[in-house]
Amino acid sequence: MVKNCPLTRVSHEKDVRHFEFEFVSQVIQYEVGDVLEVLPSQNPAAVDTFIERCNLDPESFITVHPREMENHHLDNRLTPLDVPIKLRTFVELTMDVASASPRRYFFEARSWFTLIKVMSFFATAEHEKERLQYFVSPEGRDDLYQYNQKERRTVLEVLEDFPSVKMPFEWLVQLVPPLKNRAFSISSSPLAHPNQVHLTVDVVSWTTPFKRKRRGLCSTWLASLDPEQRIHIPVWFHKGLLPPPPHSLPLILIGPGTGCAPFRGFVEERAVQSQSSIIAPTLFFFGCRNKDNDFLYRDLWLSRSQNDGVLSEAKGGGFYAAFSRDQPQKVYVQHKMREQSERIWNLLCEGAAIYVAGSSTKMPSDVMVALEEIISKESGTPRESVARWLRSLEKAGKYHVEAWS
Repeated sequence: MVKNCPLTRVSHEKDVRHFEFEFVSQVIQYEVGDVLEVLPSQNPAAVDTFIERCNLDPESFITVHPREMENHHLDNRLTPLDVPIKLRTFVELTMDVASASPRRYFFEARSWFTLIKVMSFFATAEHEKERLQYFVSPEGRDDLYQYNQKERRTVLEVLEDFPSVKMPFEWLVQLVPPLKNRAFSISSSPLAHPNQVHLTVDVVSWTTPFKRKRRGLCSTWLASLDPEQRIHIPVWFHKGLLPPPPHSLPLILIGPGTGCAPFRGFVEERAVQSQSSIIAPTLFFFGCRNKDNDFLYRDLWLSRSQNDGVLSEAKGGGFYAAFSRDQPQKVYVQHKMREQSERIWNLLCEGAAIYVAGSSTKMPSDVMVALEEIISKESGTPRESVARWLRSLEKAGKYHVEAWS
């Protein structure tokens, strides 16, 4: 890591960061629209507490064999098979002990009823055994939901709630969810930033119904790092759902919030390409809550929309920002799209591709509805026919959505 820069005001409820990384092993080849997976580092204190709670010897060595890998789907990129590894290192790199909610693994993997029964089998205190058995009974399902899903308890917390449960390490390996890589849309262009990759990350935090403060493991860890310490971070590159567009393809980009991340790479790439080629027009619709608090990459978008930049009207493009909380009535990207109805339709007539990125809640469907209305209005075509035409765009690889929860 060489840069850790806040993009939002300190007083704002959201903390969004811009991270820059340099390659230390070799120059990696990637394209705009690709995805970076990061293996997060766990809190050492939590790892130590887990090891102590489970009566494990952190200095002992274990060997992972293929049969065990099949059972638990462990990732052997950092823990090679049939090679002795220190137990503490194994826990640190492969077992998510203090961040992931156990709801999908601890209670539901294979069958969460079976796993609760396993815990009840190893419980030596009668009242704990009874409670675990109650959780898997029809009468206890609502209480289990309150206890687990709503509170997002971690594996470590569940184990601490049932201190008499003493499971062998072989069982723990099967019950504890694997530490998973976290995937982020890349927000840089290798043409504009050779030997680097950039991320735009929302530092996740929330409060449970019982007022427990929760934080995202990976985003919180990245935000805590000091670039001056030159921390080395294991990462993997993958193709995302947004293929890199040729410079001759007109683009309509919709990316509110951190959905702007991949389009920062798109715009920067086109800025470099424009120095030697004619670039097709690019319309970009961005949205955030406040102009002064979370207008991510404000200077970049404004500079690229002026002085013959790739987002400038002089180049056939445009940049349109929606600030949802700066006025009594909320304004979102779909409202700005409707204001530019004619421009969107004209670009679509020129063969433009549509790219949508951001939250997977209502935004993608709201954008689709706005496009249906725009095309129906501008072309005089019934909405049903427009919906079929947009589906044909998807099949033709000209309508792409990358959304996350």
